Amino acid sequence: MDIYVVQPGDNIELIANKYGISVERLISDNGLISPYTLVLGQAILILYPERVYTVKSGDTLATIADSNGVSIMQLIRNNPFLHDRNYIYPGESFVINYSLGKEISVNGFAYSFINLDTLKRTLPYLTYISIFNYRIGENANIVDYGDDTELIKIAKAYDTLPLLLISAFTVTGEVNLEYIYELLLNEEQQDKLVNEMLQIVRTKKFSGINAMISQITKSNQKLYLNVLTKLSKALRNEGYIFFLTINPNLKIINNTVTYEKIDYKSISEIVDKIIFFQNVWAMNKQPPSPVSNISSIRTFINYVSTIISPTILSIGKPLIGLDWTLPFSPGSSYANSMSLDSTMILAYEQQTVIQFDELSQTPYYNYIRSSVGPPENHIVWFIDVRSIKALNDLLIEYNMSGSGIWNLMIYNQQLWSILNATFNIVKIPII
Repeated sequence: MDIYVVQPGDNIELIANKYGISVERLISDNGLISPYTLVLGQAILILYPERVYTVKSGDTLATIADSNGVSIMQLIRNNPFLHDRNYIYPGESFVINYSLGKEISVNGFAYSFINLDTLKRTLPYLTYISIFNYRIGENANIVDYGDDTELIKIAKAYDTLPLLLISAFTVTGEVNLEYIYELLLNEEQQDKLVNEMLQIVRTKKFSGINAMISQITKSNQKLYLNVLTKLSKALRNEGYIFFLTINPNLKIINNTVTYEKIDYKSISEIVDKIIFFQNVWAMNKQPPSPVSNISSIRTFINYVSTIISPTILSIGKPLIGLDWTLPFSPGSSYANSMSLDSTMILAYEQQTVIQFDELSQTPYYNYIRSSVGPPENHIVWFIDVRSIKALNDLLIEYNMSGSGIWNLMIYNQQLWSILNATFNIVKIPII
């Protein structure tokens, strides 16, 4: 695997020729929506298959998979252009496999209203899908945002285990702390919530629950642990999975990484997996900074892996860009969220050059927007394949169990290509 950074004078053909691969494969592996309008500083993923197969007359995906000892799911993962193909043609070249490393599980987060084509393109890469469709409301009532029945059914058809994601967040990232503390301090509300959640899991045929926690601190952790232990016992008694997605609240103060030192050991004893993930909604209200900071994350993982086994830990990957207007004014400024494809489109339109911050392993760029009134200065921070590789390398170094991807609503091929070419993604047959 190589990562190439676009230089002046480059085009897609020159890059493909440099590495001896086809233009079509380069476009497919990177999901390039504008392959002939590359941006200076843009990162391009170069993959080297271990085995390839040339399609012969009479071949089908099933016969190719069977004769090469792989599943159709693996064949589609290795050749993303196959996801919506009805036919294959003699002479086409398919990747059979890459030289893979450790096994990992991959959890993706999705709202119930995800586009079904996007869902089907993503599911081959997922072990679990956490469906963001339920939140804790007043009096511990569970509020849902829509019908997720079809999503659950499709996920299972792709051998992806569907998890009910419960949180106190609205779809726009707002949270009512009053509702949270009502629940934490009221045993009756806790029992009611656990029973209602179990009923939804049984009725909808979820494989378990993923609880998203963002407000846990040293001072309230015993209250949280009490509720989570109740939920864990109820789920485990019926053979369901129990995950936690926790915001570690990483901050840098006077060049020092800080975080809540809560009782992760006790938490680890009641869950099957913990996904550590920064609160993406809070980022757009903070001053401009890297969307993902590998330096801060490494410091935290180094700490937490001494307390609990890293084999139950997963590391979050935020598929997001943030665009700030400068100067930043605390309390009144905020960043606009962007898809990763949108960050590339904007960079090309503004004819800017993408820079790269080595410490955080994240890209950024500046641009000036001229409209009515004085010109506006902007800075955009986002992640690219270099950021993903840094997180993957950390996962390998600490022998963590997997990745949590936020979120799946807009498909990004680069992410899936590098994950698929680096790891053996676990699929758990659904009984």
